[in-house]
Order: sequence, then C-alpha cells, then structure tokens
Amino acid sequence: MEAARDDGEAAALGATHLTAEASDAQLVARCRTGDEDAWRELVDRFSRYVYAICVQAFRLPEHDAEDVYQEVFARVYEKLETLRDDDAFRPWIAQLTRRLCIDRKRSGAREEPADEVPDAAADDVLGDLDEAFDVHDALAALPDNCREILDRFFARDESYRTIGDALELPAGTIASRISRCLTKLREHWEETAPSPRPESR
Repeated sequence: MEAARDDGEAAALGATHLTAEASDAQLVARCRTGDEDAWRELVDRFSRYVYAICVQAFRLPEHDAEDVYQEVFARVYEKLETLRDDDAFRPWIAQLTRRLCIDRKRSGAREEPADEVPDAAADDVLGDLDEAFDVHDALAALPDNCREILDRFFARDESYRTIGDALELPAGTIASRISRCLTKLREHWEETAPSPRPESR
C-alpha cells in the first residue's frame, strides 16, 4: 500500500479554491469502515503536512523524506484502530511523523555525519504548520460566499474590480464584505481554538 504524494510545494497549505469538506474526524470514521474514497481523501489532505514535517522541520533529504512519508501512511493504515479520539488525528499523525523522522536521522547519522536539528527549531516549524492548517480549517468552515471572496482576495490576489466582476457585485462593496468575512473567520477561530499540541516523548 502506497500513499500518493502531492508534489506541490510542501508547505502550501493555503486555501485556494476551498470547498466545504468533511472534518478530520468524519474522514477517520469512514476510514474505519473500510471506505477507500475516505482513505484517499485523508491521504490527500495530510500529504503535504507530513512531507513538510519531513523536509522543513527535520530537513530530511528528498529520498529519506519519501521513505518516511510512505512509512507514515503505511503505519496510519495499519494502526488507525488504535486512535482513541478521531478528532485527535492531526496531532497523532504529527507525532508519528516526528518519531519516524528522528529515527531516520539517527539511522543516517550512524552511516555519515548529519546536521542535528534542535528540538526547539523543529517544534517552531511544526507550530507554523499547525497554524497554517488551523487557518485552512477555519476558512473551510465559513459560508460559501465568504470562502469565495477571501479565496479570491488573499489566495488568488485578485483586485476589488476583478472580484466584483466575477461575483457580480459593486466593486465598492468588496472591502466591507471582506471585513465582515474576516470577522466571521476570527470568531470561528476563537470558538475552535486548538488545544496545545501534546509534547513529544
């Protein structure tokens, strides 16, 4: 069983072309029933996250990152039943990826000298990746009209006039609509503020 990796930029967790999507917990629950479509969607959702941990947080060379990436999803496939809380899938896969990256670096260091990655530096990158993922989730929870206008303005870098023409809205109203949608985004963020990421052992 191999997980197909998105070869786009590793940390590109942006909100481009957002659509309403199932929650992590819903996908995990479907995977538990043997739903292959849900498994493919789960891999697609977390592929860049896992790969970014490998290459950005732990600076693994490409061939090692590919090996760890495949091993992570192989273990997820085998051990998903051991996950106690479906809502905790992201911190669970992050910890699994972290452990496998550390094992790979230690194994490589026995063969040839390798640059050590301080725990604090890796934690900082993991924190940034988690924050990007949280923003994506918050955007995905907004109404369609807000997702569309924020996606166009921030992800596609479209002008007010271009957005107005595309959405058939007066260009002069775009700024106020963006402001209202950002308020909704902030409110959702505050309501669903993630718990601190568990410490690694």
